[in-house]
Amino acid sequence: MPIKWKPFREIEKPLNLPDVFEEDEWVPFVPTFRAEEPAVDIYQDKNNLYVEIPLTGVNPKDVQVSIDDNVLTIQGKTQEKKEVKEKDYLRKEIRKGSFRRVIKLPVEVKGNKAVAESVGGIIKITIPKAAKTTPPSKMIPIKIK
Repeated sequence: MPIKWKPFREIEKPLNLPDVFEEDEWVPFVPTFRAEEPAVDIYQDKNNLYVEIPLTGVNPKDVQVSIDDNVLTIQGKTQEKKEVKEKDYLRKEIRKGSFRRVIKLPVEVKGNKAVAESVGGIIKITIPKAAKTTPPSKMIPIKIK
């Protein structure tokens, strides 16, 4: 006898996970620290391309910006130290992470003339545009046979 196929059967039934509230010692879920790719805003005017990266809480000295062959690379590392002292205990947390973002720029730029600055937790990069260099078109004759 054929079995009726139910494509949503797996999401209808509950997952077979242990019930954490039935255990003797319940430990809350603590997500591990993982730095994500930072968000990037890119806009332009007639002469320049502008890139803004919000990196609140990241030391600008730990960020590297490079432009090679119209590819912008932003990379860095983050480190957060937290220490809480109470009457009966001391809790110390150290979290480390790193990030890297590689972006192909939409226009030809003069990467060696770029300027980057940190203002209020935002890295602002100004990149001058290069003159468009389009190779001259070449007429290709069609041979008729």
